[in-house]
Amino acid sequence: MHLNDLFGVFWVMLKVLTKQQIEQYHDEGFIAPIRVISEAEALSIKSQLEEVEAQFPEEINAESRNNLHLSFEFLDALAHNPIIVDAMEDLIGPDIALWASVMFIKEPSSKHYVSWHQDATYMGMNSTDFPTPWIALSPSNLETGCMTMISGSHKQEIRKHEDTFAEHNILTRGQVIPEVDESKGVDLILEPGEMSIHNGAIIHGSKPNKSQQRRIGFSLQSYMSPAIEQVMGRNIWTHIRGKRRQDSDGLSLDRPKYNMDPVTVSQRKIANENLSNILYKGAKTKRNY
Repeated sequence: MHLNDLFGVFWVMLKVLTKQQIEQYHDEGFIAPIRVISEAEALSIKSQLEEVEAQFPEEINAESRNNLHLSFEFLDALAHNPIIVDAMEDLIGPDIALWASVMFIKEPSSKHYVSWHQDATYMGMNSTDFPTPWIALSPSNLETGCMTMISGSHKQEIRKHEDTFAEHNILTRGQVIPEVDESKGVDLILEPGEMSIHNGAIIHGSKPNKSQQRRIGFSLQSYMSPAIEQVMGRNIWTHIRGKRRQDSDGLSLDRPKYNMDPVTVSQRKIANENLSNILYKGAKTKRNY
C-alpha cells in the first residue's frame, strides 16, 4: 500500500475530528469550537457543581479545584465522555490516560486572570506534545474572559517563565512569559457544552471576567498516550481507554462510584499532593493549591 493510501485510511477512520481540524491542531496548536454536550446538559453539570460546592466546601473551594473528577461522579463521566475521548483518540491513538483536571472559575466582575503561559512548563513530562480539552460550563467570551491562544506558538521551545505569585493570577505560581506577540492571539469563544482542544506547548492566557455571571470551564489536563512519560515527580493517572499504562512507580486511580466516594476522595488527596510537588518544584514559595 502506498503512503498516500495509508493516509487515506487514517482520515476515513477518524471518529470525531475532521482532517481539517487535525491539520489546524498541528498547524495552529488548537481547535475550537467542538460541541460535546447540549447547552442544557452543560448547565445541568454547572448546577450539580454549584450544589456540591455548597454541600462539600472543604472538598471544593477556591483553593481546591484540582482533580475533581476523582471525587465527583458527574465530572468523572465528563472526563470519559465518548465525544471527548474519541477526539483524543483521533489525535493520540487508542491508548489513553488522563493526567489531571482543573476547574477554572472566575467569579462575576472579578480581577482574576490567567497570564501568558505554556501548560507543559512545569508538568514534568518527557514531551510537550499532548492535548488538553477545555469544556465550557457557562458562556466563555470576551466579556467573561475567554481563553486566547497565540497561534502557532506550540512550535517554539518552552519559553522562560517568571514566577510572580501575583494576587489575582489564577495560575499556581503566577507564572508569566514576559514578551508575547499578542498580534497572533485568537480568542476562543465557547457556548456552554462546547470545548476547545489545545496543545501542551501553546502560549495562552485569559483576561478577567467583566460580566455578572460566573465563567466556569473544566480543563482535562491532559490526555496522554503511553509514549508520554513522567520524568519529574510520581506518575499518577486515570485510565481512560485502551491498554493500561505499565509505569513501575505509577499509580492508576479508581473511578468514583458516586459523589464523594471515600476511596477516590482519598486518592484525590494523594494525587493533589503529587501534583503540587510537581508544579511547585524549585519555586521559592508555595500557594495552597
